Amino acid sequence: MTTPISDTVIIFDTTLRDGEQSPGATLNVEEKLEIARQLSRLGVDICEAGFPIASPGDFEAVRRIAEEVGPLTEGRKDGRPMVIAGLARANEGDISRAYEAVRAAPRHRIHTFLATSDIHLKHKLRIDREECVDQVIKAVSFARSLCDDVEFSPEDAGRSDPDFLVQVLGEAIKAGASTLNIPDTVGYTTPDEFGRLIEYLINHTPGADRVIWSVHCHNDLGLATANTLAGIKAGARQAEVTLNGIGERAGNTALEEVVMALTTRPQSFNVQTNIDTSQIARTSHMVSTYTGMVIQPNKAIVGANAFAHEAGIHQDGMLKHHQTYEIMRPETVGLNTSKLVLGKHSGRHAFRVRLREMGYDNMEDAEVTAAFKRFKKIADKKKVVTDADIEAIIADEIYQPPVIWQLDHIQVSCGDHSIPTASVVMIGPDGLQYQDAALGSGPVDAAYQAINRIVGVTNRLTEFSINAVTEGLDAVAEATIRIQPDNGVDYTMNPQTNQPKYRTFSGHGASTDIVVASARAYLSALNKMLAERDGQYDSRKRVDVGVTS
Repeated sequence: MTTPISDTVIIFDTTLRDGEQSPGATLNVEEKLEIARQLSRLGVDICEAGFPIASPGDFEAVRRIAEEVGPLTEGRKDGRPMVIAGLARANEGDISRAYEAVRAAPRHRIHTFLATSDIHLKHKLRIDREECVDQVIKAVSFARSLCDDVEFSPEDAGRSDPDFLVQVLGEAIKAGASTLNIPDTVGYTTPDEFGRLIEYLINHTPGADRVIWSVHCHNDLGLATANTLAGIKAGARQAEVTLNGIGERAGNTALEEVVMALTTRPQSFNVQTNIDTSQIARTSHMVSTYTGMVIQPNKAIVGANAFAHEAGIHQDGMLKHHQTYEIMRPETVGLNTSKLVLGKHSGRHAFRVRLREMGYDNMEDAEVTAAFKRFKKIADKKKVVTDADIEAIIADEIYQPPVIWQLDHIQVSCGDHSIPTASVVMIGPDGLQYQDAALGSGPVDAAYQAINRIVGVTNRLTEFSINAVTEGLDAVAEATIRIQPDNGVDYTMNPQTNQPKYRTFSGHGASTDIVVASARAYLSALNKMLAERDGQYDSRKRVDVGVTS
């Protein structure tokens, strides 16, 4: 049972739309579906699934999320399915396309927007204020004729004239908008300013009591969460957020930060959410793995160091009482602190029990078997396998694209007085073995060159990172890379700027061997790229290609 709406902050997650606009964070349809399912388990109230008119792929992703995830209710606090929303610019073409994409969901929303700041009106839209008001009325009225749930956003509200905003928002309410979202699009405002703006708009907009007020803040000055919380204190009851705070430029307000601030400080905000906080860590890790956007270690709530204590005085305090240096427990956000030790003698049952304790209770038997095999291989090399190691195994086994090319084995030779060389054996889409060797500037580069010689797909390596999952010389390494096709024709449109966003493909790999982890990550990205190309790829064509950085 949930509290009345006035005491509940609606969590509107835009990871799959605004979050995906992060450079390099492109997701395919299956990845979006899996994240959407997890957002439903997390308890997100509204999922903005995409910008349907941006591309056929984006439309298909939103449509499938509406059909397949829209009806789900399992594990949700309020017992109701998640609202599936589609973004649309303020014109009939966008709005019709958004409606077609989301209509299959039992609860669906059209979210339309138009800029209201003088900067945007003059330099981007090239219209005056009167034309702006007219477009808003027409867009919201048309959206309302298709859908009962319509949200309107005055883009760049943070730099708009408050009195003009009152006029625009009043007309949007009369035209049928049920949610008014106030974006700080460029992250310009401070918490005091933004809180005052929300309060002013609620107090002066005609019909303000008939709608839900929402906030959408960007992090250009590092104030997104602070501004969002200020807006909630001023009366907003919907927060637009993304997992890990991903998004354009410096990103959006982070879901985990807002939710845990409201949960940890109830005396300050006196509101709650429908989020199951124990699912936060798992969802965060899934989004990081699929997007290829590594979480900084000191990131609030979900960073690797968020619950780590190294300073002696802190450790002493923690040993005496955890509240000396922890304002929330790690298990509250889904970080398990169980002392059950898994090693090479552990059985499949113990492994499955551990997975369930970590929140992986919906895995298929085949997925558990594959993960268990990887666990055993790692356990032969490590004395103790930690939760972090298991998370890395799951990410590498479960969050992977369909296998087109598969790494069979790899061998490298390198040193400070030799030329790095890699020989690679791979299984092709035809089930046959292919092998080749190559030189490189280092062992990882040599491995990539050898893979390129076999696969024969030109691409550009845009990002490469490798991190140790745990401490020690036997730590599992997680590699994350991003590549971009050389043709430069695969892109979607950014709804705010109307500029193309070129397709990138991320890959993830884990192993106790950093070269193997890197090769697995590279192959993961290549498989995604080949899957997107569908029938355009000819597996028999093999040419020498290089990867430029």
